[in-house]
Amino acid sequence: MRLRNKKWAQPWLENHADLVINQDRAVSLKGNWQSIFTKEQPLQIEIGTGKGQFIIGMAKKYPDINFIGMEIQEAAVAVAGRKADEYEDELPNLKFIYGDGAGVDTYFAKGEVSKLFLNFSDPWPKTRHESRRLTYKSFLKSYQAVLPVGGDLEFKTDNRGLFEYSLYSFANFGIRFNPAGISLNLHEDEDKMIDNVETEYEHKFASQGYPIYKFVGSFN
Repeated sequence: MRLRNKKWAQPWLENHADLVINQDRAVSLKGNWQSIFTKEQPLQIEIGTGKGQFIIGMAKKYPDINFIGMEIQEAAVAVAGRKADEYEDELPNLKFIYGDGAGVDTYFAKGEVSKLFLNFSDPWPKTRHESRRLTYKSFLKSYQAVLPVGGDLEFKTDNRGLFEYSLYSFANFGIRFNPAGISLNLHEDEDKMIDNVETEYEHKFASQGYPIYKFVGSFN
């Protein structure tokens, strides 16, 4: 869902360029992302971070991991960045990229990212839009290009059609399934909910009684 334009977004982003990295600078940091964090530690990426609830929650919960939220919408990444900037405690392990997530390997080197998150991506339900789905083979190839062998991909959605399509796409690409990481109704699985961090959409849809689907697998 596209947010309405926010007049304050562009000047805010210009004044917070160390927190929200623009596309040109992100390209220049390929292979050297640890240099902009306080500590060198594993790096995990969320593609399509929206208004930031998930990635901020992860940064708070796991201070020993560095996180980057990627977002193509100016209004959304500005909202996410401002939330992080105004959080009561500093989050030195969190940055954002304002840029296109289509070619993740444009920004990151092989093995530079330890884990990728796809949360509530646009399902693009029409067949002619298949190549736009973030679980389409061309996207999976770019994810593989930045993860180490055995690197994980975590995917959550409320859309049953997208989930079924994605399982098929993952299997065809050769991604190894982790049976313990697959859920057809995440919020009714107490064991899987212990460490779960919600997104905005997840909270909304789960509270309305919709099942949340989850997949965790690894690249060969």
